[in-house]
Amino acid sequence: MKVIIPVAGIGKRLKPHTDSIPKPLLEVGGQPTLDHVVKPLDGLEVDEVVFVVGHLGEQIRSYVQNNYSFKVRFVEQDHLMGLGYAVSMAMQEIDSGPVLILLGDTIVDCDMQKFVNAGDYVLGVHEVPDPERFGIVELSDGYVTSVEEKPEKPKTNLALIGLYYFKDATGLKKELQRLVASGRTTGGEIQLTDALAAMLDGDSRFVAYDTGHWYDCGTKETLLATNRFLLAKMDSAGPVDRCILIPPVHLDATAVVTDSVVGPYVSIGAGANVSRCVISNSIVGCGCKVENVAIKNSLLGPKAVVRNRSGVLNIGEHSEVEGG
Repeated sequence: MKVIIPVAGIGKRLKPHTDSIPKPLLEVGGQPTLDHVVKPLDGLEVDEVVFVVGHLGEQIRSYVQNNYSFKVRFVEQDHLMGLGYAVSMAMQEIDSGPVLILLGDTIVDCDMQKFVNAGDYVLGVHEVPDPERFGIVELSDGYVTSVEEKPEKPKTNLALIGLYYFKDATGLKKELQRLVASGRTTGGEIQLTDALAAMLDGDSRFVAYDTGHWYDCGTKETLLATNRFLLAKMDSAGPVDRCILIPPVHLDATAVVTDSVVGPYVSIGAGANVSRCVISNSIVGCGCKVENVAIKNSLLGPKAVVRNRSGVLNIGEHSEVEGG
């Protein structure tokens, strides 16, 4: 099986963090997002993982090569023209055989073996309260009858969540090649959903598989929500002298925390130094220095320095913020 993971996006909704760090390498639950994305692959027979890289792609390459043991290939995305275009580039050297597609900013809490065994063609779906933001599917007897990308008037609230399986990639490759050659776009991009719709018009039958929990890491709010979910599943940090920890809390073994109240739902990265602080529902990046602050609902990028502040903060790598 080949696995395709598109990670070329610029992460516009997560600026300023993505100005210097690619979105899949932003930490959540004490690890880069990408670690959580690839973890469900454990136990699958994967021949190769293809990463479609672009924005800050060298960081992705370096991290993957230094931390993962599976066979990898990197494809450079020359234009940001949508998910369909990214997948089409990854498939240029894939002619047939099974393909699994995962999005690099979406964490799926699902048994991947059961997912790929659900049918020859399987789409991960879940009900959402805001279906106009997603690709939407209609069903009949558990099979997909139609797909539509971000419809103004959704017919259902069953959304595609960024997980796709094809027992044979031939049909997908053919439809993506047609889309790219025609220049046809939806919402200004070449959409994977349009290729799926073309396959449905042929003889392909897609099973809809409700993945249950899935978590988007594309905005500050969803990153913090995902952090809460992941921390709730982990063992919380143990007691720290002269501190109050309100579980769940993740403290890297190299982080130093003194005279502080931390939690709930706080992740503090490697080498961070936190003193005289009250912090809740926040991610404190690696190497941060945080002194005399009271913050909540905040993202502090790696090596940020914050002193004498309170409230809600969203600051990028190497930033420095100091109150009066």
